[in-house]
Amino acid sequence: MRGESGIAFSMPGGDVSGPRRSRPVDLAHLARQTMGDRSLEQEVLALFVQQALSVRDRIVDANIKDRLLLAHGLKGSARGVGAFAIADCATEIEHRPEDDQTLRRLGRLIDEVRDFIAAINR
Repeated sequence: MRGESGIAFSMPGGDVSGPRRSRPVDLAHLARQTMGDRSLEQEVLALFVQQALSVRDRIVDANIKDRLLLAHGLKGSARGVGAFAIADCATEIEHRPEDDQTLRRLGRLIDEVRDFIAAINR
């Protein structure tokens, strides 16, 4: 298993870019989850982006029950890949599913993660 210094993708902007919470995805966490398998990291991130974009596109118009289910599912996936800001926002939606400001913030966070993942995959 890779230590704390082993980061996903070994790309610029990885562990040296500042505190983990400042990045859209905690690459050290992801590396631990995938046991350092870079191709698995890329596959997991691609699946996460697909799920997150689907949630982003559906959650605003969903009824409360479906909104709660979407937020809950996204929260677990986000924690798994290290997208902790998305997980925290999804938790807020679970507590206040009618808060439009939090729904908009979730959309921005998802777009930020999508762009971050695209950048590290170049």
